[in-house]
Amino acid sequence: QVQLVESGGGLVQAGGSLRLSCAASGIIFSILDMGWYRQVPRKQRELVASIDSGGSANYEDSVKGRFTISRDNAKKTVYLQMNSLKPEDTAFYYCAARINTKASWYWGQGTQVTVSS
Repeated sequence: QVQLVESGGGLVQAGGSLRLSCAASGIIFSILDMGWYRQVPRKQRELVASIDSGGSANYEDSVKGRFTISRDNAKKTVYLQMNSLKPEDTAFYYCAARINTKASWYWGQGTQVTVSS
C-alpha cells in the first residue's frame, strides 16, 4: 500500500514561489511514476506535472516554464517547485503515484495553495 504525504502549501502573493513536497512510503519509490494534480471547486482534477521512474517530466501547458517537478529517490520524495505563481494557480494540490501507466493512481491527502493578486 502506497502512502503519500504532501507538505509545503500555503498563501503567497502573485509572482511568488512555493515548493511542494510529497513523501512516499509503502513501496519501492524508484519504480513509481509520480504526479502532481490540482483541483478547484466544481472542476475536475487536472494533471499539472508528472515524472516517470526514469526522470522524464511532462507539464500541463499553463505551467510550462514556471513549475518544475523533480524527485529524490533516496529520500522517496517528489517535489513541485512553483515560480511566478498566478491567482489562477490557486487550487488544492494532490500528490499521486502509480506503478505503471496502466495502473491506477494512489493519492495523498492534498495541500492548499492560494495565490493572492
